[in-house]
Amino acid sequence: MGLLLIAVVVAWLVVNLIGSPAQFLTVFVLGITFGSLYGLIALGYTLVYGILELINFAHGDLFMLGGLMSGTLIISVFHLQGGKAWYVLWPLLLLTLVISATLCASINVGIEAIAYRRLRHAPRLAPLITAVAMSFILQGIGLIFWGPRPTSTNNLVSESKVFDINGFSVTWNKLVVILVTAPVLIGLNRLVQKTRQGKAMRAVAQDMQAASMMGINVNRTISFTFAVGGALAGVAGLLWMIYPGQMRFDTGFQTGLIAFTAAVLGGIGNLKGAVAGAMVIGLIQAFNEGLSIGSPGSNWTQSIVFSILILILVFRPEGLVGERTPEGQ
Repeated sequence: MGLLLIAVVVAWLVVNLIGSPAQFLTVFVLGITFGSLYGLIALGYTLVYGILELINFAHGDLFMLGGLMSGTLIISVFHLQGGKAWYVLWPLLLLTLVISATLCASINVGIEAIAYRRLRHAPRLAPLITAVAMSFILQGIGLIFWGPRPTSTNNLVSESKVFDINGFSVTWNKLVVILVTAPVLIGLNRLVQKTRQGKAMRAVAQDMQAASMMGINVNRTISFTFAVGGALAGVAGLLWMIYPGQMRFDTGFQTGLIAFTAAVLGGIGNLKGAVAGAMVIGLIQAFNEGLSIGSPGSNWTQSIVFSILILILVFRPEGLVGERTPEGQ
């Protein structure tokens, strides 16, 4: 049954590619753009789960705060709307990225210290409920300070085409998202795999008690992990304000659930799996909403994404690239 479904999907994609190759490639780039954004958010989920086995449902709302704070800096502090010259725009966007990442990292570290640290050895339901509660608290903060209307930075980065080949075009705002995300993901992988702090993170994830006996400061390592996850959420928030360019207080809840689905799809706790899952989800969304032949349409996107989440949890809970482990290990 699964193979038949995959065959039908592949046939549908081939029909669209043959029927309109330019449109197919344009939609493909759009899927990579959304996949990059979901990947940054999904990594925050998978980092925290890998070290604490905690699903931090507040992470999507932290991304929302990063986006809204970035929007405030862009609009009210730096006054970047209205087509600034590149030598003015890019340094201020880089400064906004640093500020947003730093603030989100600090908030995430505070959340871990206040809400999660005392619950590390509690039954799993307690930190899960606390994470949901923190999600609603962050949503409330977004609603109080920014209100119910969306914050918009449309046309912050030019929507002009980088190139256009027989109808296949890529615009600057999408390309910027991909070009910023790629080195961030590479840098994160190098941090976890090659640095001393990354080795400490992996040691704590494998066995917290043994890591402590070997002289690793567990609290500091966990705080660092939350800081990295928060910084990724801040970067994703700014990139979301570049494309699509709109954010409101409840954007993080929905987007966070999609990113969580991506993390589960790839294998939660697995960094490369989270990115792979995010790319798959981004492409599914883009193909579903952008292809002209047989596309179900945007009204079905959430249903398809969350159906995938249910199927993965039922039939392959370890995800696409994760490894099945016995309960309790």
